Amino acid sequence: MTAKRRGAQLGMLAFAVLIVMGAYAGVGLGINGKVPSGMLGYGLGLGGLMLAAYLVLAKWAPWADPLLLPLVTLVNGIGLVMIYRIELAGEKLASAANQLMWTALGVVMFSAVLIALRDHRVLQRLTYTAGFAGLGLLVLPMLPFIGREINGARIWVGVGPFSIQPAEFAKLALVVFFAGYLVAKRDVLALAGRRLLFIDLPRARDLGPILITWVISLGVLVLQKDLGSSLLLFGAFIVMLYVATQRTSWVLIGILLFVGGAFVAGQIFSHVEARFDVWLHAEDQRLYTAVGGSEQLMQGQFAMGSGGILGTGLGQGYPYRIPLSFSDFIFPAVGEELGLTGLMAILMVYALIVERGLRTSLAARDPFTKLLAGGLSFILAWQVFIIVGGVTRLIPLTGLVTPFMSAGGSALLANWMLIALLVRMSDAARRPPPQAIQDEGMTQVMQR
Repeated sequence: MTAKRRGAQLGMLAFAVLIVMGAYAGVGLGINGKVPSGMLGYGLGLGGLMLAAYLVLAKWAPWADPLLLPLVTLVNGIGLVMIYRIELAGEKLASAANQLMWTALGVVMFSAVLIALRDHRVLQRLTYTAGFAGLGLLVLPMLPFIGREINGARIWVGVGPFSIQPAEFAKLALVVFFAGYLVAKRDVLALAGRRLLFIDLPRARDLGPILITWVISLGVLVLQKDLGSSLLLFGAFIVMLYVATQRTSWVLIGILLFVGGAFVAGQIFSHVEARFDVWLHAEDQRLYTAVGGSEQLMQGQFAMGSGGILGTGLGQGYPYRIPLSFSDFIFPAVGEELGLTGLMAILMVYALIVERGLRTSLAARDPFTKLLAGGLSFILAWQVFIIVGGVTRLIPLTGLVTPFMSAGGSALLANWMLIALLVRMSDAARRPPPQAIQDEGMTQVMQR
């Protein structure tokens, strides 16, 4: 990496930290008219963490996409600011200090993946190991003694006072498995069977993988009461299957299977039916006052409505009115104080992260990297769509959290690992041939 590239990336990273610090100061000014006393320590903490991540990236992935780390820093920092603001509003469960600690652990995981995984293509040899690991992680919350049910969903594993969501890490392992499996089987899966209404349907013998994934995703929905992970898992597989085969029929079959399965589950299982009732009839007073009813959803919509186009201003809203505003519903809390303009800016940052991941997929030289980078980019985009769609009532609420912004450790650690994988693959895709690197070095010496 040349000094010019390093300087540009470091400048973008510093700019992202400055934006976060400006928002942090804005919260203090909005609440009590003065800059928070801990602003310097907060800024040094966040800046130091991201500088450490940058140094690891510069050493171990010097040709990686220069925008990924600054973009993630920005959205992670905005999440920290909002958690701090919600904590000041009196929410006892919100802790900016804890979230900063989890961010530090996320940077450690980011660094560990970059240092330990010198060549991401070795993951292709671990295809089935990753698949078994992913399924094992999904099953863990169902085991006695360690599995825990919180807020109506059995998606947690507890050890003493600590708890994690294994599904957050399972999604990474399963995307690795999907990529390796589809690379090996894509020629068979691309073969056409019968033609129906201008669509070439796949052969019946090739439906096994999609049916197995469908059964697993519905099992997560029914047994763990986790619509979010179920939708995320099945959606990722369908999209990667389409990328591998370029067959639209797989997408149509996937949509029909999931919608049909979810409908049947809603008719049979009461907790699935209740989730759909809250979505369709959120204004019903009976549902609003019920335990696990629509109060959270409606308060989130009221908050976004009161924010309008430009928002009430940082520190000027009422996030404490939204249950779990620091976690599941941090997006409406941001919308109240930053308005539609702020939400669109944040969504644009997410879109840029996804775009850089897809650019890596397009630039990759081998099919495994193309599928893995595309799959990881999609699950990030899909997760944002699911949570935003849920809080705006486009789709039922799922229980997923906003990547990098919501409070909590499991999702933050898993998403930092996801970014590390994208960084590693972008380094491989953007790295010039050895002769080009040597020629660039000679040119720099001659210029000196």
